[in-house]
Amino acid sequence: MTTEKPANLDLDAYLGRINYQGRREPSMAVLEAVHLAHATHIPYENLDILLGRPIRLDLPSIEAKLVRGGRGGYCFEQNKLLAVALTALGFSVELLAARVRYRYRSMLPRTHMVLLVAAEGEQFLADVGFGALGLLLPVSFVAGAESHQYTWTFRLNKEPGLWVMQSRRENTWEDLYAFSLDPQQMIDYEMANYYTSTHPDSRFVHTPTAQRMTTETRHILRNRELITDSGKVVTTREVKDEELLALLAETFGLDFPEGTVFSSPVSR
Repeated sequence: MTTEKPANLDLDAYLGRINYQGRREPSMAVLEAVHLAHATHIPYENLDILLGRPIRLDLPSIEAKLVRGGRGGYCFEQNKLLAVALTALGFSVELLAARVRYRYRSMLPRTHMVLLVAAEGEQFLADVGFGALGLLLPVSFVAGAESHQYTWTFRLNKEPGLWVMQSRRENTWEDLYAFSLDPQQMIDYEMANYYTSTHPDSRFVHTPTAQRMTTETRHILRNRELITDSGKVVTTREVKDEELLALLAETFGLDFPEGTVFSSPVSR
């Protein structure tokens, strides 16, 4: 259960932001449709950190940024917004915390929020906050059950005391993150958010990123590298400084004033 009252959310504004016009009931079909709409309309990004702005997790701040401000955010912002919206629609939502494994071999702290959602007597893992490597649709909470999401495939695997979200590329399953079923409170995410947005060892304070998904293509900007992934073909190219702001606007829907510069706060 989220710590924010769902009545405090402007649900109409949120659903308008993600261009959702369907039914409003706690059904499996609604869960899938809202999840997909959110994942494909609100980009993943960490750019406020590189602009020296704090990442605030109270609901008014998240609404002002992601809903009314036309911006994106990272997992704590994205999944908290989804959690409150799903609760307002009548779903039961549990907040969980994961350790990212993708591209890391060492153990990391629990710095990723995920959601356990109940719908029609079943449980699902919902997550719109892992960027363009993550889910378009919720995944059934059944070990080994494959979730085919357009040209991408995901599953939950079990380890002793843990669940692991995996993504399949060709014939290889790759770990994205691992988590337990220990429920979390927002204060737990406040601590993790402070680390990810301020600690000099956090990748979020060094690398500007923007990511956006459609059902056909995933776009990932990391620093000055643009990756385009169709699920079958991956292309990369270098982004020049003078084209960065136009690219953010055209590809990711993120508008910034001319002359905006993104730099690491630890180098200022």
